[in-house]
Amino acid sequence: QDKEKLEICKLNDPPSAETVKDMIKYARNVIEEFRRAKHYKYILCLTLTPLVELLEICELSLDKMGAVFEDSNVYMLHMMYQAMGVCLYVQDWEGALCYGQKIIRPYSKHYPSYSLNVASMWLKLGRLYMALKNRTAGVKALKRAIAIMEVAHGKDHPYISEIKKELEDH
Repeated sequence: QDKEKLEICKLNDPPSAETVKDMIKYARNVIEEFRRAKHYKYILCLTLTPLVELLEICELSLDKMGAVFEDSNVYMLHMMYQAMGVCLYVQDWEGALCYGQKIIRPYSKHYPSYSLNVASMWLKLGRLYMALKNRTAGVKALKRAIAIMEVAHGKDHPYISEIKKELEDH
């Protein structure tokens, strides 16, 4: 699966091995820079301005990496996940949903069938859909999360009861 996880854009003129190598180096550096910036800004106090800066780091990095990597590339997914997290923190539900929708298909491909990472993403998407008054999509996403969690945790797990209650309340 490593080839899928490191997928490169399919272009008429594919990037050279050196370009790919440089982009991987860039991706690793920007991920580390983002971690440091996130930690530093969290300690200072998360105000809207630093969060906007963190989101800009994500978006600029995604633009640059997107010239070489497919959206299913692990470096792209990592940065989209970070951007989604920032959007959630500032309550930009539409932005978070947009990133989540891009993430879920590659997650479903890269992770095992009953991965809690996939269940967690379906859960986030379901709650976002519900918050944005798209009940049909929300119910569908939450049911997908439940199906995975029932296998991973067992049908009687408190998490599952909690999500089922959410569905009843909506």
